[in-house]
Amino acid sequence: MVSSTQVSQLKDTSDARAAVASLVARARMAQAEYEHYGQRQVDEVVTAVAWALVQPERNRQLSELAVETTGLGNVEDKITKNRRKTMGLLRDLEQAKSVGVIRELPELGLVEIARPVGVVGAVVPSTNPAATPANKTINALKGRNAIILAPSPKGQAACTLLLEFMHAELDRVGAPRDLVQQLPIPVSKATTYELMNQVDLVVVTGSQNNVRSAYSSGTPAVGVGAGNVPVIIDESAELDDAARKITASKTFDNATSCSSENSLVILDAVYESAIAALERSGGVMLTAAEKQQLEAAMWEDGSLSRHIIARAAPDIARRAGLTRSELQSASFFMVEEQHVGKEYPFSGEKLSPVLAIYRARDFEAAFEQTRCLLDHQGKGHSCGIHTRNEANIRRLGLEMPVCRVIVNQAHAFANGGNFDNGLPFSLSMGCGTWGQNSISDNMNYRHYLNITRIARTIPPSEPTMDDLFGAYLQKHGLADS
Repeated sequence: MVSSTQVSQLKDTSDARAAVASLVARARMAQAEYEHYGQRQVDEVVTAVAWALVQPERNRQLSELAVETTGLGNVEDKITKNRRKTMGLLRDLEQAKSVGVIRELPELGLVEIARPVGVVGAVVPSTNPAATPANKTINALKGRNAIILAPSPKGQAACTLLLEFMHAELDRVGAPRDLVQQLPIPVSKATTYELMNQVDLVVVTGSQNNVRSAYSSGTPAVGVGAGNVPVIIDESAELDDAARKITASKTFDNATSCSSENSLVILDAVYESAIAALERSGGVMLTAAEKQQLEAAMWEDGSLSRHIIARAAPDIARRAGLTRSELQSASFFMVEEQHVGKEYPFSGEKLSPVLAIYRARDFEAAFEQTRCLLDHQGKGHSCGIHTRNEANIRRLGLEMPVCRVIVNQAHAFANGGNFDNGLPFSLSMGCGTWGQNSISDNMNYRHYLNITRIARTIPPSEPTMDDLFGAYLQKHGLADS
């Protein structure tokens, strides 16, 4: 016999399937029309949708709503993030070809043609409820796709308002509104999972549960991994410059970014001087007793407290009952740590202006400490270093299990692309197989394209046995065999 609960669940699943199917059908009709747009028309649509977020009054309205409804971050930094991330993305896309022939390789007889993937389902987090959906929408539209957004429950109000602004701009340029849609409110797990099942491509930023669900949905999926960024400060670093950059990064939007520093691994030779520089820049080192008190407030039943995540340092101090006067005006907190693992929560991602500080006797020890932190959490994502030692940089690139090594930069700004580095502007960081992801670069418009290749004949290039095996056989005395 089927219970009333099971009947209710079946009805919920059926309703979710029908609701999503209606959205997908409308998206397919819009995308079929949009697929015939030329490059100039596509780029105008992309610019229009970007303006929906960047326009100053709308940007402020969205940022205020995001902070009000999620309780995460601060308004002024969200305004900056929305503007910079979107303008940087437009810069990246300005000369990018995504319609028709995008590359010709006559020497190989190949022509590459960009084709849409179809309808994209985009799962977006509450930490960036405007910037991330805008980024995914712009990339999807660049490839002549339609997109359906699945915001988190906390972030859905801001995403809904952003969608309203996007539709106004789509109307302005005469493009179909149904190119950009959102799951019906309230967004549920059932409709999100149905979206994953019914679209042509799923792109996921946010919880690892959502990433795993996307991978197991049976639909091609691009997901990203968890962050837990460790940054080394070695004996050659410009300490005041490093401290300023770390402070700017760690305090930006109250550390909502998965790319903000979570641990500093400081070489013994400069440890005291580096801590002094960080203190001059606004950091305060907690005592052992204060560290214990903060830990009790930050984690509830092993999970980060929603009352602490993405709050300003003085607010965290008040909520944790930390009364020392210096803490009431601190930009961020530092806690000395020696160990790594689940029993030592400061060794993981904190999503707040709190830094774990590790002391290493030399670069070899710092390297191993960094690897240990990443093995615990954040493997594949990124690490950083402040240094003038090229050998140390190169070793991190050759041996550390990360997809990005950020050198002498504010990590949260640099990791997702910046105007002074060459990484693509993105809010979604692929972590490669280390992070159980299918991509190892910053998610960008090329991940929203199918590529058709026309192949023609070229003069044959067929090697002989001697070309391929001669040196090997000669070296191992097998030349006459």
